Amino acid sequence: MMPQTRPSMTVVIPAHNEELGLARLLPRLLTLADPGEFRVIVVCNGCTDASATEAGKHGPDVEVVTLPAPSKAAALAAGGAMVRDFPVAFVDADVSLDARALRALVRRVTLEGFLAAAPERHLVRDQVSLSARWYYDIWERLPQVRSGLFGRGVIVLSESGYRRVAGMPHFISDDLAYSEAFEAQERTIAVDSTVSVWPARTWRSLLQRRIRVVQGVQELGAAGRVSPSSSTRPIDLLRIVAAAPSMALRLPLFLVTTALVRVRVRLGAPAKGVWLRDETSRIA
Repeated sequence: MMPQTRPSMTVVIPAHNEELGLARLLPRLLTLADPGEFRVIVVCNGCTDASATEAGKHGPDVEVVTLPAPSKAAALAAGGAMVRDFPVAFVDADVSLDARALRALVRRVTLEGFLAAAPERHLVRDQVSLSARWYYDIWERLPQVRSGLFGRGVIVLSESGYRRVAGMPHFISDDLAYSEAFEAQERTIAVDSTVSVWPARTWRSLLQRRIRVVQGVQELGAAGRVSPSSSTRPIDLLRIVAAAPSMALRLPLFLVTTALVRVRVRLGAPAKGVWLRDETSRIA
């Protein structure tokens, strides 16, 4: 293929101590890309590992920005301020996708008129405990999880889509906030694009993740930025079991986990603003 004279899009990757994730993500993303096709901006924020060094190994299409403090919000803002070429993809450093998956998302927002697009989610369940797997078996079937842009680690925005979210206040659940910023007809999940996502490997780590998610949903709800359709209803769970009776065995664990997380959030442990980073999902 002929080299690109101008990037077809910008990719912003916030990274806090993600040396291993970047070593996995960047080669896969760039191997099938044309030279100059993607302008990749890796924003290393508060890193104490070799994330910046690792990002700099992957050729001239990767630019590295370093921020002194660990802050995903600051990293997103810094990367967003550097965007010149649209669409723009915001990609978490601990997921994996290739150039073909990214191009499919670009088509959705350039040729099909969507303001936002995300890939199908593939949860990598290697070394994930039985209790965590059972929780995710239910979670993946929830209608809002199937249709929302969140929990995928990748969101591609058109220029108009980016302008809509660029001035938005920072929220704990930034991907849910982005998803909720668009009406259902303005966003899409591309069935010909897949991202690999590593979930929590243990039930304890899953609890930590879910605490932060619930805090994020509550924060968005207080700001009037979350729709009723983003909440799980009893009818949704009944439909999941009706469609797949084997899920009935998993439902009690899902309900107990959900209840325990809500109790812990109500009791204020941990405090909002404390980042519960899940190290079990990072590769060793």
